[in-house]
Order: sequence, then C-alpha cells, then structure tokens
Amino acid sequence: MPSIIQLYKNAYSGLSRNNWYLSIVMLINRSGTMVVPFLTIYCVKQLHFSVEQAGYIMALFGVGAILGAFIGGKLSDRIGFYDMQTGTLLSGGIMFIVLGFQHTFTTLGAGTFILSLCNEAFRPANSTAIAHYSKPENKTRSYSLHRLAVNLGWAVGAATGGFLASINYHLLFWVDGCTNILAALILLKLMPRSHYTKPVSFTKSTSRKSSPYRDKVFVTFIVLITLFNICFFQFFVMEPVFYKLEWHFNERFIGALLALNGIFIALVEMVMINQLEGKRHPLSFISIGVLVTGVGFSLLNVLPPGAIAGVAIVLIITFGEMLSMPFMNAYWVARSQEHNRGQYAALYAMSWAAAQVIAPAVGAQVIGIGGFTLLWWLLVGVCGAVCAGLLLMYYFNKEQNVAADLYHIEQELQEPL
Repeated sequence: MPSIIQLYKNAYSGLSRNNWYLSIVMLINRSGTMVVPFLTIYCVKQLHFSVEQAGYIMALFGVGAILGAFIGGKLSDRIGFYDMQTGTLLSGGIMFIVLGFQHTFTTLGAGTFILSLCNEAFRPANSTAIAHYSKPENKTRSYSLHRLAVNLGWAVGAATGGFLASINYHLLFWVDGCTNILAALILLKLMPRSHYTKPVSFTKSTSRKSSPYRDKVFVTFIVLITLFNICFFQFFVMEPVFYKLEWHFNERFIGALLALNGIFIALVEMVMINQLEGKRHPLSFISIGVLVTGVGFSLLNVLPPGAIAGVAIVLIITFGEMLSMPFMNAYWVARSQEHNRGQYAALYAMSWAAAQVIAPAVGAQVIGIGGFTLLWWLLVGVCGAVCAGLLLMYYFNKEQNVAADLYHIEQELQEPL
C-alpha cells in the first residue's frame, strides 16, 4: 500500500502552483458544461424545431468552434494568454445566459455561433498558459492534470445537467453561464494580473518557424491527428447507439460505461504519464495509443455481446486515449516557441473542433451504407494508417525532431515559471 501511495504522490508532485490553479479554473468551468450536451434535445423538445434545424444549430456551433480556435490562437500571441482566458470566460458566460432567451431559429443559430466562438477562443490561450507554467520535464503531466480536470468537470456537468433539464431547461443556460463567469473571477483571484508576464515578442533570431501553417511536419501531424480524432469521437457518438441497438444494453448501463472512461482516466493517467514522460519521443507513444484504440474498435466486431465485453472495450479504448492524447500536447508544445505558441495551440484545437463536426456525419453515412460492422472495420483501418503515418513522420524527421527537442529545452530552461 505505501508503494501505491508513493506512486500517486510522485505523479502529482513537482507541478507548478499556477498549473494547479489553471486546473481548478478548468474544473469549475467544465462542471457547468450543461447546455451543449442537451442543446439538440432542447431545440427539438422545447423550441419544437425539426431534427434538421437542430442539426444546423449544432453545425453552427462547430463552425464557431473552428473559427474561435483560430482567432483565439492569434490573439493569445498578440495580447497574451491571461487576458484571452479571462475575456473569453466572461464573454462566454454572458452569451450562455443570453442564449437562453433566444427562441427563434435565426437568433438561436446566431447566438450559438457567437457562443461557440467565445468558448473555443479560450482553449488555445489556456493550452498556452499550461505550457508557459510547466517545466520541460513535466509538461506532459501538466496537460494530464488539465485532462483530469476536464473529465471530472464533464462528468459533474453532464450529471447535474440531466437533473436540471428534468426541472427546467432554462436553468442549464443560467448555471453554465454563471460557472463560466465564476471561473473567470477565480482566475483573477488566484492568479492576479500583476503577477502575469506577457510572452516575449517575435524576433527573427529566436524564430525557427514563425507560423504553424508553414511548418509542413506539424501540418502533416495535424492531418493525421484529425483523422484519428474523427475515429475517436465515434466512441462517444456512435458506440453508445451500437450498444443500445445491437447489444441491447439499457441506458443506465451505457451511461455507466461512459462514466468508466472518466473514472479510469482519473485513477490511472497521471501515474502512467509520470512513468512514461521523457522515456521516448512523443510520436512513439502517440502511434502506440492510436493503434491500441483501433484494436478496441475491432473488438466490437469480434467479441460476443455482453457486459464484460463492453467493459473490456471501454477500458482498451480509454487506455489508447491516455497513451496518445497527453503526448499530442507534448508534441505541439515542443514544435512551438513562446511567441507563436498560441497559434500552434489554435491549429491543434481546430483539429478537435473539425473532428467534432465531421465525426457524427461520417459515422451516420457509413452505418447507412454497411451498418455498424463496416464502421468499426473502417475505424480500425484508419487508426492503422494514422499509426503508420506517425511512425513514418518520426523516422523521416528523426534528426530534426532530436535537434528541435534540444533547442526547445534550452529555450524553456530560460523561461520564467
């Protein structure tokens, strides 16, 4: 028992105080995440929109997310991640409350787009802040702590949101908005602006790559990761439907399986990352994680229906997620510098936003053509191709990767925490 306690103690030690503060802010923010998971139901049941109209509303949310990430990254590098975080949290909170008063298709669509733009503009700034307040040897763990806060907050928000929706849907907008504003106020309290140091200005002498859009290796990485993200989102979008329609699980058990994902991450990820961080290049771990996720999807076609199979599949896919996603953050941070980190974070966030928009449409189309069996085998093939692509990226750019890692470590050792 003492050895297990020591493992957890080591996993959570050495992280900067500011990164703990940022995780607390994220936990509060995510604990109020209620509107988005129930927005489609709200449109259809409360506002009596058609299913097609509800789909358009969600599409506008996705478009706003992509544009918000792009703008957020640009502004983070110009005005600094501190002001961007507080500004987007406050504006997003106000927009949640305003959105609750919109009852027509046009006004709700416009409000959803603006809300999504504000919300997603927060992400690059937040990701840049985590990198800024981390040490070179614990950047991956810092992002894992952030993921832990996101997962715990999401679990609380979804559960609370379901309860509030059964009482009054308008409560969702007020609680979501107020938690956004509360997160901004807590950020201001825990990390006063007077203690904030603005990122260094752009100088050609310190710039290896001025823009992530000109970094061909990174753009290739983003394309591969977007393909993987489209696959991974099927875990939340189509896999629950599969469990209901094909394996005949009830909603309570399906909910428990999804909750298992967050619980497993909370219990294992930080300890695992503490043991792996710095042992190999991030692309190695990412490729293995992508492959493991593909194996998890293949088991949906291989294993016989049953509760044990469902639990095993969720654990395997979650393990692939834990092995790949923290190191994705480590990779984009390693390729960026202080003056352009927001833009690198933005392009990475845009990959996630685009995948969120594309995944449901792709999943539905494939199921319509060949059923769930075709979908799972297709995901296995894509994951395998992405894994191969990541490995080729690493081996063809091996010397460049090593040189870049050494360069960034030298630069980061000179940065104030």
